[in-house]
Amino acid sequence: MAGNGRVGVLALQGDFREHIAVLRQLGADAVPVKRPEELASVSGLVIPGGESSVLDKLSRLFGMADPLKAAISSGLPVYGTCAGLIMIADTILDSIDGQQNLGGLDVVVRRNAFGSQRDSFETDLDIPVLGQPPVHAVFIRAPVVESVGQKATALARLADGRVVAVEQGNLLGTSFHPEMTGDTRFHEYFLKKIAAS
Repeated sequence: MAGNGRVGVLALQGDFREHIAVLRQLGADAVPVKRPEELASVSGLVIPGGESSVLDKLSRLFGMADPLKAAISSGLPVYGTCAGLIMIADTILDSIDGQQNLGGLDVVVRRNAFGSQRDSFETDLDIPVLGQPPVHAVFIRAPVVESVGQKATALARLADGRVVAVEQGNLLGTSFHPEMTGDTRFHEYFLKKIAAS
């Protein structure tokens, strides 16, 4: 998987270290990104799980919000997991007062759709683009995709039909945390998007 250029992981808050470790394990040149000049040096970006309202505040505080929006609209491959999915969604339900998003992904997401930390759960998901076996998915205070717009495509659903993974062009989003399970297929899929862009 080497040779994809440098892959950034937004390192303002959340479990960015775990994503960097997975990407490096796959041979990618993965680096933490905190400043606009670091963003300008990467060919793809992961926005990790964490707290979406805190990520939003910190991205504005560090002068990253506008460069991130510009990078997304110019086609930079971006993979958002959990809070990262909330950040790249066009519409957030249940956002806190003043919370802003980066947008780009034609979906409506609901924050903390499954309740509090103690309502976290794990399940196996059939994800056709990744093949077999099913992906073991860990949901921690996870969002859910309430509706998928015309530009986006659902990649995975829970047994009750709720969408928990989606893509749109160079954008990829999951409600769950693939960096926690040892299954690297989502990161590999994202690296292929970067290589193709």
